[in-house]
Amino acid sequence: MAYKLYMAGTLMPITPSKVTVKINNQNKTMTLINGEEINILKAAGLSDVSFELVLPQVSYPFSNGGAQSAAYYLSLFERLKVSKTPFQFILNRQKPGGGMFHYTNLTVGLETYEITDDAGEGFDVKVKINLKQYRAYGTKTVTVQPAKTSGGTATATVKAAPRPTTTAPKAATYTVKSGDCLWNIAKKQLGNGADYTKIYNLNKDKIKNPNLIYPGQVLTLPS
Repeated sequence: MAYKLYMAGTLMPITPSKVTVKINNQNKTMTLINGEEINILKAAGLSDVSFELVLPQVSYPFSNGGAQSAAYYLSLFERLKVSKTPFQFILNRQKPGGGMFHYTNLTVGLETYEITDDAGEGFDVKVKINLKQYRAYGTKTVTVQPAKTSGGTATATVKAAPRPTTTAPKAATYTVKSGDCLWNIAKKQLGNGADYTKIYNLNKDKIKNPNLIYPGQVLTLPS
């Protein structure tokens, strides 16, 4: 069974042995006058994701292909924290026969990460990472129009501010590189990682499984 973990489109060198996803609660309990307790159900809170990575300083046969130095990934984590921008956390779960288990794809922010150099681990670096789910939001502007007559009623117009979007230069084709995934390609080439399904639908003759692409494949991009 092969698991692959991506952060911001970058494949981690060694998939952690354990990944915890906590679905947080926002339900509220109240006590009625008669003493009975009730539960007011609300939408789930933002999920938390935690795991520990090993960043190898030497090559291991079980490392994922195209692994970089530990400094490369530490620099990535720093950029994700300093930039204060959300990114995609993707965990692929592949069966030994090539089929897929369930697929985790969350938009998250980097909350904390803890770097440990332990002589007992040789040259390797360990990093404990905590992520929190991110939900896009926007503000609304309310414009109040005064009443035209003494007996009239003032009216208000509500305009929702557009949510920020990202744009990226588009190309007719894209050649898959080591560590790529369809979400990452869609984010870079189309400006929105969620558009990976458009790339998949255009390339079903080349891609049998959207979670399995290989370096050197030439993919057609939406116009």
